[in-house]
Amino acid sequence: MADIRDVAKLAGVAPITVSRCINNSGYCSPQTRARVEAAVAELGFVPNRLASGLRSKRTNTLALVLTDITNPFFTTIARGVEDIASEAGYTVIFCNTDESVSKEKKYLQVLLEKRVDGILLVPASNGLDSVALIKKRDIPIVVLDRRVPDLQTDVVRCDSEEGAYELTRLLLSLGHREIAILNGPSGVSTSGDRLDGYRRALNEAGININAKWEYHGAFTQESGFEMAHKALAGVYKPTALFATNNFITFGALKALQEMELRVPEDIAVVGFDDLPASLVTYPFLTVAAQPAYEMGRRAIEILLDKLCGKASDQYQEVVLPAEIVIRQSSGRVRKLVQ
Repeated sequence: MADIRDVAKLAGVAPITVSRCINNSGYCSPQTRARVEAAVAELGFVPNRLASGLRSKRTNTLALVLTDITNPFFTTIARGVEDIASEAGYTVIFCNTDESVSKEKKYLQVLLEKRVDGILLVPASNGLDSVALIKKRDIPIVVLDRRVPDLQTDVVRCDSEEGAYELTRLLLSLGHREIAILNGPSGVSTSGDRLDGYRRALNEAGININAKWEYHGAFTQESGFEMAHKALAGVYKPTALFATNNFITFGALKALQEMELRVPEDIAVVGFDDLPASLVTYPFLTVAAQPAYEMGRRAIEILLDKLCGKASDQYQEVVLPAEIVIRQSSGRVRKLVQ
């Protein structure tokens, strides 16, 4: 494998000149640059960015740690992050934790060893240990999508509680009183916020909170399928299902199809997160749509400001609103046969 000395010899210049040309760290005449670039191409030379990063204390790499890269919500966030990072000259490393705390810790250890310049993190749980570890290493971090209780850090998220509140109010306005919530893990802030919004709407409507209508699982299709079956297994059945993310919604719809229940004729369904328009030919679901691309864009801009020394000493919590998109799935109440 060719090194910088081989390039210098072929180009007829000193190694330091090659370094200046490929790193844009000093003056190189057009003729010299042309010879160096030709030598680099002929030898297939790949600069050792890690070594130069160690000298400058920068690697020009950032990390985005997500909980489920297959979810369109997170892939849209990732696109927002990558677009802005690329314009700023940074490469983004994507990591997928599958909502696993242990997997998150392993990824963070690798990222810290690779000396990434900054980290965007969607915590698998409450995020306390992971955020504290990153801050201890003095690496800039912005938390995405979730809150981190009892720890000061920059956060960009959607107003999950208000979105859940508005969705539940919509169902109540359509006559629904038996509304089951199919929720994510109880230790995740988005699950707690959406449960709080659901309960707030019920309380305002004078409806007692009933634990039998509250289900906790994972933010997966399999969990949505299982929770929907449980919600409809009893003698008294809900007239509406509120799924707290898109994958739970898909799983619930599959369960309803299996039970030969029509939406919204037999049961109403609402959920969090919309699908990109390019993936849906006939939009059907009533949802609280989160501004995923905007969340990614705002988070990476805060991180870049921190890296450039432009950020203030105050931590930011950017809370973006969800948009309630009303479609066919949230029909008026029709009692199931008990």
